[in-house]
Amino acid sequence: MSWTGGKNVISWFLLLQMCLSFGQGEPTKKVLVIDPGHGGKDSGARGVHGVFEKDVVLYIAKEIHRLNHLILDNKFEIYLTRYTDTLISLSDRASLARALKSDLFISLHCNSARTGASGMEVFVPEMHNPHIVSSQELAVSILYESSNKLGIRRRGVKRANFQVQRETMDQCPSILIETGFITHADEALYFKDQRNIKAVALTILLGIYKYLHGAGRN
Repeated sequence: MSWTGGKNVISWFLLLQMCLSFGQGEPTKKVLVIDPGHGGKDSGARGVHGVFEKDVVLYIAKEIHRLNHLILDNKFEIYLTRYTDTLISLSDRASLARALKSDLFISLHCNSARTGASGMEVFVPEMHNPHIVSSQELAVSILYESSNKLGIRRRGVKRANFQVQRETMDQCPSILIETGFITHADEALYFKDQRNIKAVALTILLGIYKYLHGAGRN
């Protein structure tokens, strides 16, 4: 099981850590585009326990947006490519990021496999681009926080040729997160609990913050 007991809900310690960290001043708000994959007639992966990819990633994206307002007093300027169960074209998702001059583009997905595969992996564009190193650093930061805070198995940072990344990689660091395998019984069950959705959203937000405030990026 890749999601360890006792670490699958938001701890007050983590909340306190984030509140203290986000209290630091920041000259300008970073623009983040969060892209919950699939939607509408495109359900994405179909998991066990009646879990659908399109629903899980929308819940996580909306929770990231909500926590930014509730806990961080809108420290970031966050936009979602979809706010409801609708299907948006891949080109339109990328166009939104470019139009907003996004500082980060993060696409959210869930994995599937016929075997008992489990854990989180993050993809960066396979083609060379001005932001490839930054994309890798962002991916590592989010993977580390998710594994360290929630016990999620790290499957590593990989390269791929996804359309949304091809069309955003020249604008900003661009990553695609496979948050977990909904074909794995334990992970599908994990995502059915809204407390765990909040926990995953919060660790992604923390990973973003630590990336942006590392190596002089603030």
